[in-house]
Amino acid sequence: MKRFHILTIFPGMFDSYIDESLFRRARKEKIVAVKTYDIRAFTADKHRKVDDRPFGGGPGMVLKVQPVFAAVTRIKDAIARRRTKNRNGRGVRIRVILFSTRGTRLDAAMARRLARYDDLVLICGRYEGVDERVARYIADEEVSVGDYVLSGGEIPALALMEAVSRHVPGFVGKEESLEEVNGSFPTYTRPEAFSPGKGRAWKVPEVLLSGNHKKIAEWRKKFEGDRA
Repeated sequence: MKRFHILTIFPGMFDSYIDESLFRRARKEKIVAVKTYDIRAFTADKHRKVDDRPFGGGPGMVLKVQPVFAAVTRIKDAIARRRTKNRNGRGVRIRVILFSTRGTRLDAAMARRLARYDDLVLICGRYEGVDERVARYIADEEVSVGDYVLSGGEIPALALMEAVSRHVPGFVGKEESLEEVNGSFPTYTRPEAFSPGKGRAWKVPEVLLSGNHKKIAEWRKKFEGDRA
């Protein structure tokens, strides 16, 4: 089973996504497991303060290192206890990931690599950033989903979970359904001709209606450059 551990101050943001479609089935069949952790629960003060002003001045607030460290430590301890209980003779592979605009871009190769780990701990930052000591001493790597800024790491976490889970056997269903396997090419279904109301009908390419599998394969091969 692939296990995702998500550290966030908004755990409810994940509920609807992981309780629908492929994730719902995969969780039910114990192909993947997703657990969220409210970073506020790991704070050391009675006010459950997870952020503070940046040293050196500047706008905004910075996510503190202490609750992140406490949360990751708790997760790793639980994984160690699970490994001892199972006694399967194999070490559990863990990877701790911090989402950051300075991180390595998420792509298909990274997704395949991360799919080899048993447990992925995903740290979702907020505010003006995360204390740099999280990146230096707690996370194993920093990951970015693109050259743009989001309000937090929750959407990147969902994107990474989806990309990684597709490489877990049984998540998608039939392996031949994977775009990573088949490649990316235009697809069509019925009707053969659709009329938008004005102008010419939008038609399916004739080659796809020919029944000639060799020609169809050649036509699809033109789009090999779009493969993940």
